[in-house]
Parts: sequence; structure tokens; C-alpha cells
Amino acid sequence: MQTKKPKQIEPHIPVLLNEVLATLKPQNGDTYLDLTAGYGGHASEILAKTNTFTDSVLVDRDINAIAHLKDKFVSKDVKIVKNDFYNAALNLISEGKKFNLILADLGVSSPHLDRANRGFSIAMDGLLDMRMDQSQSLSADTIVNSYDVKAIAKILKEYGEEPKAYKIAQLIVDNRPIKTTHELANIVARAWPGHSRVHPATRTFQALRIAVNDELHLLEMSLSLWVQLLAPEGRLSVISFHSLEDRIVKRFFKDNSDSYDADLVSITHKPVMAGPIELVINPRARSAKLRAVAKIKNKG
Repeated sequence: MQTKKPKQIEPHIPVLLNEVLATLKPQNGDTYLDLTAGYGGHASEILAKTNTFTDSVLVDRDINAIAHLKDKFVSKDVKIVKNDFYNAALNLISEGKKFNLILADLGVSSPHLDRANRGFSIAMDGLLDMRMDQSQSLSADTIVNSYDVKAIAKILKEYGEEPKAYKIAQLIVDNRPIKTTHELANIVARAWPGHSRVHPATRTFQALRIAVNDELHLLEMSLSLWVQLLAPEGRLSVISFHSLEDRIVKRFFKDNSDSYDADLVSITHKPVMAGPIELVINPRARSAKLRAVAKIKNKG
């Protein structure tokens, strides 16, 4: 008797899944590009509807996510690429690829937050890392323990919108070496005495993560490339998790849609957010915002 293989446990709940399906409207035969495929939650649902594996591409820069995707789609002839979404897009453009559906979920995945050794979480003590691509040299440790006060303060102000950026930067430099996430969180908390519902180091951790992974710069460079990869009438959905990302996406979509000579037309005229049922199941969806556009038919 053949032993039935146990069902694989999903390490990540895909955020705004129903809303993504509603905006992308996957149909049989559509080609799909997932620029931040993570653990394949969105991809598995979309590919089940398109049934187009050979000409679809799943991208991620995290080696653990890539290993999971290869295992998850082992029986499907879908292309899986380890790269960041900017360089992956450049390569796909050079290959002349076009896709009917494109998704970019810009959030940090649950495994990033739930594994202490990745260094993303304030709640879990681990070494200062925060690299989405673990092969790169720059880590949070590099910034925290080698950058000067001015450089750290600039990162905290620009990427965390931290009002006490300079004070926190000075505390960091004065308390070196700092090796773990709990050490850093406790040092930052000194700049914000008293109690708060949100940990006072939240903005600092966000800023460091954005700096380590060059998130905003890559996003700014990538949006126009993603439009190039869209086939006529193709749909692009982007999920952001903080105001800095959402601002970039909102501005780009506004500047390139709904005018006489625009390449795009808006699908979502305001950001789509999680409903109360999803927030109970997946509280991390509370800050997610989905924006989507479609490519005008007569545009190449």
C-alpha cells in the first residue's frame, strides 16, 4: 500500500488573496509573473486558475523561499528565478517576455518575522541581519555597528520617518557593539520612555530593513519595467505595507494612468485593504494596501 504524502504546511498566509484575485481576474491561458513569490500562496491560487505554468515565472531573492517554491511546484513546469524584482524584470525584458498578470507583494513574509535568526523581528531575539538575500554583504549589523551618527540618523529619518532619529542614532553609536535585535530594541526604547501600544523601535527596525534591502530605490526603478512586461490588457497589482512604499506606487500609477496619452487605466481608484474577517485570521494584513492598473489595449 502506497503511503500518502502528508499535506505540506504553508508557512505564510497570502495577504489580500481574494482582493488580488478580484483585481487580476486570472483566466485560463493567462501568463503570470510573481515578482515576490515568497512561499507561493498567491501563485498557487492564481496558477490553478490560469493553468499556464510553462510561460509563467516566479521570482524571489530569498534562498529559503526559492527552495520552498521548487518543492511546492516540483510537478509543474513553472520557471523559478532567484533574483530581486528589479534585475529579474530587466532580464525578462531582454528576453522579450510579456505577461497577462503581474503581482508584487512588497511585504516581509511571515517566515522572515517568525525566524529569530533572520533578525527582522523585535519580538524574537536574534543576530542583526535583516537581509532578504542572504548572499549580500550589507546587513543591519553593518549599519548599526559601523555607520556614523549622521548616516544612521539619515536612514532612520528617511526610511522610518522617526522624529527622534538623531537621538536614537547617538544612542546606537554610544552603545556599540550591538549584536542582537533585543539589544537594539532596548537601546532605541530609551529615546521613548513610557508605555506605548506599538514598540518604540518599530520605525527603527523598518528603516534598517529598507536600507539593508534597498527596498524603496528598487521599487522606484522597477515600476516602469513592470509596465513594459505587461501584455496589452494585462493587469498589474502591487501590495505595499507602509506609507513610503504606497506613496511611490500611488504616484506612479497616478502619473501613468487615466489621461489621454496614458499607458495604464486604474482598476483601484483607492487602495484596497483587508476586511475584518481577514484581520482576525491574519493580523499582519492590517497595514496592507493593494493598488492595481491595467495596460491599455493599443499599447505595446
